[in-house]
Amino acid sequence: MSDFSFVPDAPRSRDIRLLQALAADLEDAGYTVDGVAAFLGEDASAALQRDQLVPALLVCRAEAEAAAPRRVAVPVQLWLLGETMERSHLDEALPRTGTDGLLELGLIERGPVFGTFQAAVDLRPYGTDDGGTGSEKNPAGDLWVASDLGSHQRPGVLRRDHVLGIGQASLSLAQLTVRTPVGRALDLGTGCGIQTFHLLRHTDHVTATDISARALGFARFNLMLNAPQLDIDPEQPQERFTLRLGSLLEPVAGEEFDLVVSNPPFVITPRTGTDAEAERFTYRDGGLAGDGIVAALAAGLEGVLRPGGTAQMLGNWEIPAGREEDWSERLEQWLPDGTDAWVIQRETLTPPEYAEMWLRDAAQGRERTEYAEAYAGYLADFASRNVGSVGFGSMWLRRRPTPAARPLRRFEEITHPVEQPLGPHLEAAVRRFDWVSSRTHLADEHLRVADDVTEERHQRPGAEHPGVILLRQGAGLRRTNLMSTELTGFVSACDGELSVGQIVSALAALLDRPDSGFGENLISEVRNLVLDGFLIPDRW
Repeated sequence: MSDFSFVPDAPRSRDIRLLQALAADLEDAGYTVDGVAAFLGEDASAALQRDQLVPALLVCRAEAEAAAPRRVAVPVQLWLLGETMERSHLDEALPRTGTDGLLELGLIERGPVFGTFQAAVDLRPYGTDDGGTGSEKNPAGDLWVASDLGSHQRPGVLRRDHVLGIGQASLSLAQLTVRTPVGRALDLGTGCGIQTFHLLRHTDHVTATDISARALGFARFNLMLNAPQLDIDPEQPQERFTLRLGSLLEPVAGEEFDLVVSNPPFVITPRTGTDAEAERFTYRDGGLAGDGIVAALAAGLEGVLRPGGTAQMLGNWEIPAGREEDWSERLEQWLPDGTDAWVIQRETLTPPEYAEMWLRDAAQGRERTEYAEAYAGYLADFASRNVGSVGFGSMWLRRRPTPAARPLRRFEEITHPVEQPLGPHLEAAVRRFDWVSSRTHLADEHLRVADDVTEERHQRPGAEHPGVILLRQGAGLRRTNLMSTELTGFVSACDGELSVGQIVSALAALLDRPDSGFGENLISEVRNLVLDGFLIPDRW
């Protein structure tokens, strides 16, 4: 089985000492997250985040005129801006590695003019914000991530086996993932390895899979380049990670994991019936019609999870025309009986909006006729399945700890901004569900209002009582709950002193509601406030 240290058209990671030299050079040059930000300044850094290169290019050109140019300008020009560089500049900025070392690692290639060199990949600093060992020059323990160059750095349609770098989707998944320490984790569809970086912070061993050998070559390079920060022994990397080539769950059939994370190639791409493997973008198209990739994973992940094991993934799903209010119906049908699920839909797009986004993503809009044909193909494909819109979001799945446990099945649409990272709040929400589920009734429990919750009242001028009372969360999913008079009274009394039953009884007497239905309905609403995090157990 290949260790993916030498894959054609991917960075090479066999020479450990050369990788260590490169890391030292990058660190000494100040090619870190903070170092690059300080060099470029706020405006140019912000523009670069939008793939606008000109402001950063102007900063670099001004730096070249300085009496003693800063070394960081060279890797910025080379890898972030796609500029052609001379050997002398590379050798001076990265003296341990040098031009020859960069060629050996597959990070540069010869330029169009004799004696010049250009980037073969995108190599940029990355901060995980979740711990790690650093040094005096790099106290945060910044990492470096290699991926393929984007169309803004190297004009033209992306190559079909393009290896995607740090994007909004990968960052979102990293922020969503619950970081409880576990033994074994699976990074399904690892790409350049971003999720594995994060998993290694709280996992003993990570198995990373991908359908692309080039992607695994990039992932291994990134892991080995950042070995010290990720607690990887370069001589025995298999103790911390394993790379496997294959589609979906095939490479790990028969194995079980504590945690699975995945940003799968879920993009819905028209199937013509004559698709060749070389015609699709492997980083985003898993090769199945419609939302088949997400459906297959939702149905199959239970088979690679230990009892109580969890999975977190991104995805999109088709919503039949006219059924937007019932968008979760198809998703519920995908799930096995023993799988808990919490699905959050963050956005929906119409078929034309969806086509435009992904054609733009791969820079396929440069040739008018081909663009029109591809656009029409998307619309015809969606129409063939009566798709009215496409939902985007995240799925949290769990193999139920015991078959008799109360199932968690929650599907909700949250389109407003939420707090990041969201992982700790998802973990707390699941703990509350398990806490509520383990109790046949809440009457003997003591609750208190969560620290981030505030109350908001609205009333017409001169009115004696408010017409609308809202509870708002300042953290997590930042929910808003419309309150009834009795529920408002209950929450006002939740300071941990009185039990749920005592508060309900007091309210029943105060409001002259002796019927049993009053208490049952109120406790049901209280249960929902606990599940949503407005109220929490006093001893939590």
